Amino acid sequence: MTISQDQVVLFKPHGNIDLQSGMTFSEQMLAVTPQSDQLWVIDLSYVDFMDSSGLVPLINGLTLARQSGFRLVLCNVQAPVRLILELTQLDSVFEIFDTYEDIFSNINHKNLALAS
Repeated sequence: MTISQDQVVLFKPHGNIDLQSGMTFSEQMLAVTPQSDQLWVIDLSYVDFMDSSGLVPLINGLTLARQSGFRLVLCNVQAPVRLILELTQLDSVFEIFDTYEDIFSNINHKNLALAS
């Protein structure tokens, strides 16, 4: 599997993810046509709060990834959001990376090539 810039889909939600903003985030993800060679990255560095309804777009995205054969990962998860993921035990379901760069160093460790 080779991952190039156009195969990486980056989502960067901001602020709180609650019912209303979660629906908007879900719509943004649904606007992207999934392909099996894509990597979807949800960068949560600008999300400082997420309630249970905010988990819905993450779970829907993961379900879509599994059905469509692409990879979905989370990165830069802030402490309050990480706590929600841990309390719901979703931290063991999602691939979570400390930084965006860590995603690609992990890919290299799995003998996957990065296209420049």
